[in-house]
Amino acid sequence: MLMNGIINLHKPSGPTSFSVVSRVRKMLGVKKVGHGGTLDPLASGVLPIFLGQATRLAEYLLDYPKTYFASVILGVSTDSYDSDGQVVLRSDASLITPEMIEKALRKFHGEIMQQPPAYSAIKCDGKPLYELSRKGCAVNVKSRQVTIFRLEIHRIDLPLVEFEVECSKGTYIRSIAHDLGLILGCGAHLSGLVRSSYGPFCVKTSITPEDLEGMVARGDRSSFLQSPDSVLTLWMPVILTGEQARIIYHGGSLLLPNFHNDVRLRAYNEQKRLVALLECIAGSNLWHPSKVFVEQ
Repeated sequence: MLMNGIINLHKPSGPTSFSVVSRVRKMLGVKKVGHGGTLDPLASGVLPIFLGQATRLAEYLLDYPKTYFASVILGVSTDSYDSDGQVVLRSDASLITPEMIEKALRKFHGEIMQQPPAYSAIKCDGKPLYELSRKGCAVNVKSRQVTIFRLEIHRIDLPLVEFEVECSKGTYIRSIAHDLGLILGCGAHLSGLVRSSYGPFCVKTSITPEDLEGMVARGDRSSFLQSPDSVLTLWMPVILTGEQARIIYHGGSLLLPNFHNDVRLRAYNEQKRLVALLECIAGSNLWHPSKVFVEQ
């Protein structure tokens, strides 16, 4: 049975994102399986799983913001910036006040420059930084710009600080925890992390691997699937005629003067099935397919 769609999976804390994908692949017997947005082993929450042709749309999930609920421990720093790493510093955080924490966290608003952890999946010379760091190699991690749309403190019970953050792609919550410790002068690390939403996917409507296993055992192999175009809500929809769809299927371009050339289009046939993603050819009203989806 061909399966094309997205599973809003709730990754548990412990396994890697890769191992969760492997488990789903074996469970469903589907070859083409991928995921959107890697979660560290420590983290739990929303991990969208893409099946079949939907894997070609995973990259567009990056256009959406993510929301996390983070738990941070003050007074202890680790090399990985989270509780999975080795402790590199212990200090007294008893003099830190809620006012000091609130003032420090106000620095993490809007566009900021952030240095990713040395223990991360970012690649240097083709190798993940965490591999180089584990071998004792010195790594030079360049800072990069990320956007914090919202950061709200939920609880301060020293040494514990809990907050919710909505951020752009490429943001490391571990780095926010580490940098908070630097600003306060006492060190800090991330002790818990839940991704509560990622674009159109929310933790409240997610299913666990055990939920999925139960559905498959009952022969329910479709209700857990969301439409592949769930990640295309930022693209403008257009319905093609039969002739227009034929042209697109053959790699041709369409004249669509009713659309501004700075938008992106998701094109459907008359049966409301996704046909292609269309982008405007510069300096014209011609729209050319960037991806075509063969009807199955």
